[in-house]
Amino acid sequence: MTERMAAGDVASLHRESPATPQHVGGLSVFVPPPGGFDYDRLLRLVEERISLAPRYRQKVRTMPGGLIHPVWVDDPRFDITYHVRRSALPRPGTDAQLLEFWSRVQARMLDRSRPLWEMYLIEGLTGDRVAIVTKTHEAMVGEPDGIDLWQVVLDAAAAPRRTVPAPWRPRPEPSSLALLRDAAAEVIRRPMALADIARDTVYDARSLASRLSVIGGVVATAAGAVTRRQPDSPLQAGPGEQRRLAIVRTRLADYRAVREALGGSVNDVVLAVVTGALRGWLLSRAHSLEPSTTVRALVPVGVVDPVRPSGSRHPAHAGRTGYVRPVLVDLPVGEPNPVLRLVQLRHAMAAYGSAAGAVSADRIATLSGFAPPTLHAVGARATSGLTRRMFSLVITNVPGPQVPLYAAGARMTEMFPVLPLGRGQAVSVALTSYDGGVFYGVNADRDAVPDVGVFAELVTASLEELGAAAAGAARRARRARRTRTDGS
Repeated sequence: MTERMAAGDVASLHRESPATPQHVGGLSVFVPPPGGFDYDRLLRLVEERISLAPRYRQKVRTMPGGLIHPVWVDDPRFDITYHVRRSALPRPGTDAQLLEFWSRVQARMLDRSRPLWEMYLIEGLTGDRVAIVTKTHEAMVGEPDGIDLWQVVLDAAAAPRRTVPAPWRPRPEPSSLALLRDAAAEVIRRPMALADIARDTVYDARSLASRLSVIGGVVATAAGAVTRRQPDSPLQAGPGEQRRLAIVRTRLADYRAVREALGGSVNDVVLAVVTGALRGWLLSRAHSLEPSTTVRALVPVGVVDPVRPSGSRHPAHAGRTGYVRPVLVDLPVGEPNPVLRLVQLRHAMAAYGSAAGAVSADRIATLSGFAPPTLHAVGARATSGLTRRMFSLVITNVPGPQVPLYAAGARMTEMFPVLPLGRGQAVSVALTSYDGGVFYGVNADRDAVPDVGVFAELVTASLEELGAAAAGAARRARRARRTRTDGS
């Protein structure tokens, strides 16, 4: 028995090329337990848990002639040691060495003849730490009921939960003739099966277009975005086939402090921080900025579906009461005042939320079938229906658990996500909050953005700038309260 791929999954395969591989990735850092953490322990853990994510032992089989969607089939040659790999940095391994390794892994396409995922254990980091690099095609984790392997590998306690590896025997791979018979039978049973491909594509495009918010000056309309091409920018290039990655470590408490003093949401503060970093980066490149200069970003936001309720039969909404929709936001990089940048973004996102029923960041994490890796994959997929002229970069902000997680007793201390680049996109920004931290992964074209490290440093500087403004506002508010109290 085979399972037909959904239209969105097929589209992610079609738009993939050596210059635009369509896999999401992550870098997680662990502190080993007293007994240590090595490749054999990771391999055993994945072997025990992989039955909970059966897609990870399946590969894609295209249909003869391409007349109907491909299918997922069990891989009779499945070899877990091909997918779970081991590497090491020369001790003591630095962040720069780790990022160079991750960049090279991230740049390579996944092998279409095998299940579309890879995992690397990296040893030799400073402080006896280890890192795990993952890459998974968005066709696997971006589907409505997609489950990322990382969800079933990690535990909420240092003592791993007991799992028994389920016996698995791959179902025989169907022959091309059998696939043709199945396709013909499906068309006979459902004469509109062939038209479903076109209809699903049209529905997705219409649904996407209908969900683009209209907030003049900061959130662009879909029609306006199509007709107003973005000005030339270093963010629009290539991309080539090589990548350069950067990471940023920040604390969630700093964003909350800014929110409490200046208003808005944590997501508003995140956008303001990224805007300030982009402003500094563009200025470092001697890019001309006027007060009205903006950079258009696609920002996926979790919402309650106003078009398709939970009872919808459309596969894109199966089993969910909400979804992630793309919002086009004009980041005010020309505004020199960090507080005014935040005010503009806060008003834009508030207007969007009141118009479309935005779901809070905490609730996004509870949507059925979603976890940080799957939400980043959905964010990447949101770009597929939009022309590259409509935005310059993608920013995904996915809330993660605020408690420590473990892999075979090793505590995860950091988790950095990474998004793929689309055509004409030189930079993408992904961030995940976890256990009190907010961790950025910046993916960039290696040749177009050799200074991606400068941008990463400016994220920290931008947050500090907003933090200082928030602290000043908090002091003024305290003085005003004291004045009112003394006057009474």
